[in-house]
Amino acid sequence: MADVNRGNRPLSPHLTIYRPQLTSVTSILTRITGNALIVAALLIVWWFLAASTSPEAFARADWWVTSLLGDVVMALSLWAIWYHTLAGIRHLIWDNALGLDIPVAEKLGWAVVIGSFVLTLITLIVVA
Repeated sequence: MADVNRGNRPLSPHLTIYRPQLTSVTSILTRITGNALIVAALLIVWWFLAASTSPEAFARADWWVTSLLGDVVMALSLWAIWYHTLAGIRHLIWDNALGLDIPVAEKLGWAVVIGSFVLTLITLIVVA
């Protein structure tokens, strides 16, 4: 049966009452980085396909990938890979019913955030 008063009821105030927690923010960011990695993967696939197509196609793709914008996208993709990997490890720990209490969950969240930046910097230094 349809609820005739649906439009007259107040909305839930959850967004104005509850503050975002580290675990919820990192969970949302894990989903965002996973989807962003799809875009980065498509960019790399385009680069490989252009390399196998013709010198002109490769020159065009290579210009985009090696431009300043391409460098920024690749650096952010590198951070997203590390972040997504560390968040996945955190979820594997949680799947084993470990680290579920709030203080440990907070520490694991900070480990994912800080660790992703540190590993990205290390990778950029080693590769460059």
